[in-house]
Amino acid sequence: MLKRLVITGYKQHEIGVFDDKHPGVGYIKKALQNHLLQLLDEGLEWVIFSGQLGVETWAAELVIDLKADYPKLKYAIITPFLEQEKNWNDPKKEKYQEICAKADFQTSVTKKPYEGPWQFIEKNKFIIRNSDGMLIIYDEENEGSPKFMKELALKYAENHEYHIISISADDLQLIAEEEQINNWSE
Repeated sequence: MLKRLVITGYKQHEIGVFDDKHPGVGYIKKALQNHLLQLLDEGLEWVIFSGQLGVETWAAELVIDLKADYPKLKYAIITPFLEQEKNWNDPKKEKYQEICAKADFQTSVTKKPYEGPWQFIEKNKFIIRNSDGMLIIYDEENEGSPKFMKELALKYAENHEYHIISISADDLQLIAEEEQINNWSE
């Protein structure tokens, strides 16, 4: 049973989404919601993010909305280092700070500002060790930052009971097509 779930995926720029009004954001949230609702019915209690812009912040917004109907649902933001948002523009900082303010738990794995890529690796290891599974938006044909998290999770799953749920580009395309059909029939 999945009680603690990591959600991760591409950063905004990796999938060419530079604005939250992009239709792809809605399809990503719908795909995540479909899985989350099923997992909530099966006993999901915690969702864990590292606070990256893109899939993780959209998922956090979704979880905030779901908490209205699932008040026992909690979420944690576990960043690789302090002041992760330091170099982001103001609108992105504000969104991130709002998500952090509503989190049930927040910490930084290394407890220091950015020093190097090793902090991302340590964050990934920590989050995987402290969760039961992962919901990841990742397509093998379009590598990006989620590749490292998925590879680490697959390696961890070799010796531990760990569930990995992947949402591919094809899955997102199906949701987009379903949404378009639903909009046409209304």
